[in-house]
Amino acid sequence: MQCERLIKQIKGWYFHVSNETMAPARMVSFIEKHAAECSICLADPDLQKEIERITEIILPESKIPKAVRMQQEQDELERRAADDDDEENDDEDDEDDDEDDDDIEDDDDIIEDD
Repeated sequence: MQCERLIKQIKGWYFHVSNETMAPARMVSFIEKHAAECSICLADPDLQKEIERITEIILPESKIPKAVRMQQEQDELERRAADDDDEENDDEDDEDDDEDDDDIEDDDDIIEDD
């Protein structure tokens, strides 16, 4: 996070959230509003990921908007599917290597018989 003003505001907002004088969703809303209007924040390439992390920490699961939760679940499913595909490909490569070794042994037997 490159914007010192946003960092200072987040600390203040978090203090209010901790004291239960501000709703966590309101804090996230303030962060997003500032990020959308601030030239420093608009130029920060990592800010959206950091806002997502803060949102996950601040908001309980039930308060995260349904569309955001559904997108997070979809991303997780895709990530798991990609991991599963990678593992299957690794297993298939190992099996192919074993088959090649068998062919070599068979060729050796033919040579010995001659």
